[in-house]
Amino acid sequence: MRVPRIFTAQLLAAGATLPLEAGPSQHLARVLRMGPGDALCLFDGSGLDFMATIVAADKRQVTVALAAGEPGLPESPLRIHLGIGVSRGERMDWVVQKATELGVAAITPLSTERTEVRLRGERELRKLQHWQQIAVSACEQSGRSKLPKVHAVTPLAAWLERCDDEQRFVLHHRAQPLASPAATPTSVSLLVGPEGGLSETEVTAAEAAGFASLALGPRVMRTETAPLAALAILQARWGDMVLPA
Repeated sequence: MRVPRIFTAQLLAAGATLPLEAGPSQHLARVLRMGPGDALCLFDGSGLDFMATIVAADKRQVTVALAAGEPGLPESPLRIHLGIGVSRGERMDWVVQKATELGVAAITPLSTERTEVRLRGERELRKLQHWQQIAVSACEQSGRSKLPKVHAVTPLAAWLERCDDEQRFVLHHRAQPLASPAATPTSVSLLVGPEGGLSETEVTAAEAAGFASLALGPRVMRTETAPLAALAILQARWGDMVLPA
């Protein structure tokens, strides 16, 4: 049986005994039906994995004893920051989950001309917490020991102003295929529009901010498909996904 991996917001240290938060505790005790003596792996986002043993458990709280921390899976050498127009329904959830599995370092939900979802105040806060929890669950599943940062919803113009990664791309189906830069980049900003895509004005603004227009082939992809295809290509080209021989 695979040892469960659980994220905790608490700072972990070798030899410590600590109670887990309500969410992880209930998942371990009620869903997985684990109890004293069972093993699990904990991580706090620092890059270390800690093997742990349950020393006490009831339906509301699980207490664990930690062994020494060991380095978790290394992060990709390519740091990718995904900026994507907020989409409707579960599309955004899907992108956050799969982008995390594909090794993205940061995600910024963007407000664009064609963004139909408007988030403000308490609703925005709940959505950000929801997306961050999706990223946590994807890290638990995929083996990542560091969490990608899910930033607050940001106007596209503001995001373009502060992007300073070595390489910047805006997905645009009338653009050119990916060309290799002179030097291998270590960081990439990737811009993807919402349903309906980015407007011509927004594409022009992105290009003026140093973004190269990029197409992924002859087919027009949906907003939840395009970033995942692009992330896989970027990771295979410059990151840690290995192409078959």
